[in-house]
Amino acid sequence: MIELRTFDDPRAHSDALANAVGDALKGSLAARGAAAADAAQQAARTASPAHATFAVSGGTSPRPFLQTLSHAALDWAHIDVTLVDDRWVPESDGASNARLVRETLLQNAAASFYFLPLVDTSTTLDAHVAALNADARRALPDVVVLGMGEDGHTASIFADAPEWDVAISTPDRFVAVHPGSAPHARVSLSMSALRQVGQLFLFIAGQKKLDVLNAALAAKQKNAISTLTNVEGVKLDVYWCA
Repeated sequence: MIELRTFDDPRAHSDALANAVGDALKGSLAARGAAAADAAQQAARTASPAHATFAVSGGTSPRPFLQTLSHAALDWAHIDVTLVDDRWVPESDGASNARLVRETLLQNAAASFYFLPLVDTSTTLDAHVAALNADARRALPDVVVLGMGEDGHTASIFADAPEWDVAISTPDRFVAVHPGSAPHARVSLSMSALRQVGQLFLFIAGQKKLDVLNAALAAKQKNAISTLTNVEGVKLDVYWCA
C-alpha cells in the first residue's frame, strides 16, 4: 500500500518527514519497551532499556531532513542509527554515506545515538558483507527512510548490477552490489530485508521521480522500487516535493 504526501516547499517537505520519522521512532521505542518489560516480568528480573533501530539513506537530498531530525526531542540514547546502503569507500571520502550521517544527524540533540556504519575497507567487500549477515547486533531496522534514483533503484539495488537476482531474492539482510551505471561498489540492505521493515518512508523530489514511481506502481518492472512495492503487505509512506 502506498500513501503519497505532496509538498510544494522543500523545507516543509523535510520538516514533515522529520516529524513523521520522530513519531515512528517514539512508537517503536514504546513498543520495544513494553515487550522488554513483559519479558522481564516473566523472567523476574529487570530488563535493560530497549533500543529502536533507524536506517537512513545517503546522497544530497536527505541532508536538510537529517539536519532537522538532529534537533528532534527523542530518546536518542536508545536509538541505534545505521544505513540503508553505502559506497565501498573510506568514511573520509566525500561519497561516504557514513560521513553524511556524522556531519548532519550525529549533532545537536541526536549526538548521543549509537551509530552502526556499513563499511569497513580494512577487509574485502565480500568478507565484510558475510560478517554483517552473521552479526547478531545487526537487527532489522524498525524505521527506514529510502531514496530513489531516476532509474528506479532504491537502497543500492540496481537492476544493471550482476548481483540483481541475488539482491531481490536472498533471505540475507545484506548484499554486495557492483552497479553498472553508478560509481563504487556498495553494501546494501537486501530486498527481503526492506520488505520486513515495519515503517518504510520514501523521500523523493521532482516530477521525473514521481513519474518513475507511478510507472512502477502501474505495472511490475525490472527495478527495485517496483519490486519492493508490488508485493502484498508492503506499506510505503511517500514524501514527494515538486
